[in-house]
Amino acid sequence: MPDTILELVDAAIARYGEREALALRRDDGADLRWSFAELGRRSRLAAWRLRAAGLDRGDRLLTWSPSTPELPAVYVAAMRIGAVLVPLDLRMAPDAIARICARAEPRLLALGTGRDAPDPAEGGVIGVPSASLDDLTADPDSTFPADWEAQVEAWAGPVSTDVYALIFTSGTTAAPKGVILAHDNVLATIETVHRRIPPLEHRVVSLLPLSHLFEQAITLYYALDVGADILYVRSRSPRVIFEAIRDHRTTSMVVVPQLLQLFWDAIEREAERSGRAASFRRLRTVARRLPYALRRVLFRSVHRRLGGGFRLFVSAGAFLPPALQQAWEDLGVIVLQGYGATETGFVTCNSLDDHAAGTVGRAAPTGEVRIATDGEIQFRGPTLFKGYWHDADATAAAFTDDGWYRTGDIGRFDEGGHLHLMGRSKDIVVLPNGLNVYPEDIENELRIAGIKDAIVVETRPGRIEGIILAPAMEDGSVDAAVRAANGRLAVHQRVAAWRRWPDEDFPRTHTFKVRRNDVRAWAVEETPLPVREAEPA
Repeated sequence: MPDTILELVDAAIARYGEREALALRRDDGADLRWSFAELGRRSRLAAWRLRAAGLDRGDRLLTWSPSTPELPAVYVAAMRIGAVLVPLDLRMAPDAIARICARAEPRLLALGTGRDAPDPAEGGVIGVPSASLDDLTADPDSTFPADWEAQVEAWAGPVSTDVYALIFTSGTTAAPKGVILAHDNVLATIETVHRRIPPLEHRVVSLLPLSHLFEQAITLYYALDVGADILYVRSRSPRVIFEAIRDHRTTSMVVVPQLLQLFWDAIEREAERSGRAASFRRLRTVARRLPYALRRVLFRSVHRRLGGGFRLFVSAGAFLPPALQQAWEDLGVIVLQGYGATETGFVTCNSLDDHAAGTVGRAAPTGEVRIATDGEIQFRGPTLFKGYWHDADATAAAFTDDGWYRTGDIGRFDEGGHLHLMGRSKDIVVLPNGLNVYPEDIENELRIAGIKDAIVVETRPGRIEGIILAPAMEDGSVDAAVRAANGRLAVHQRVAAWRRWPDEDFPRTHTFKVRRNDVRAWAVEETPLPVREAEPA
């Protein structure tokens, strides 16, 4: 394993040369395509321009753009001059971005272009000069000396402990926390992926934001390291995404469970539309008894829509309902789950030969995991961040006295060493009788029972209610699903009443997590529906 991310990328560029590396699916269906060699050239062009704009080692560079080949080129360019990346997510609120800018003190904003690109004037970026990604990566102009490329190659590169990025994970608070990640942290995460996924001929469609560590580490740097062909798709239309997956002959994707559900819903709708829903369900029952290769043969019509070579989903970021994982695996597509945070990289993850539903896997080979006496998951290892930017108090509070990172998540290990998540420690409900209720346990049971999504709240001491997201279900069906979930829960965990969330989705952060406080505040004003007893047969 190389010492820095830049060494990894440059080695991939040298190894794969003219092989296709990055592409963008445009609205007109045409793809912008770059080879590995072109990525290297564009990154050197951007590095020259960043240095000419006054950026130097340690300066912060904001990036704010939809995914496009120019964005990784600027990431690599920042490494070439030793600048520190500060990626902004497109979904961040303007006030959060303004606080991040004040905290990070960036020298320049690298801004995406196109109809879905952000507007700095409306986004909270105030007083920071900007340059477009297109301009930074454009061909040389008259200001470039003849030997500009040789000069860039001669610049001193980063070392393993140099800061690669500040990733702000809590921009909605008064004091957003910037996670300091060095090259060695990200490389250790990539090593974990190498040790969990054997060498494959990867062709990848990227849908998650490149502002997230998860997408950078796996769908960019790991993918480049193994010579993958990466296609960026900005559209969220299932039709456009399926066409891109098919045309790209995709083999693998990194997703969140929401995307897995979106794709599965589209497949089921097609089965219903064609009148094959019943036979589709029967074939799934047969398929799960067969090897994965035969499952793909059995569902070859579906796999044709996926390009013919789809093999693997990697999912993280939220609970993955076991039924959804089983559905995809019935079709012959393995779904690997992982668990971690920006601060930790992978804490646990599954592997191709060990991916049981309902767990997030065993401890990653590059770290150590323990469960504290109060149930909190704690972690240490080389993927662990270097601290919070200019916040010694928050950094100290994040660690135990003996140096383990406090994740704030509650979990347990089963007899096979697989981790099961039970929720956030701050969300635990302590009942008047002293028993603890873990909302995520209840929410997961509701999802398993057929509810699309749910948030559990304590509306008054000892009373557990469910806020239900189930736009396609009638009230009677929701009630039956809640009763079914209650039947699998302990008495003190059971949902006493439920109410339907009025919108298509819960309010979410830019990392797709539900804003629980907003849901709780709404629940105070709404009237719940009591869970009725099952009618006698």
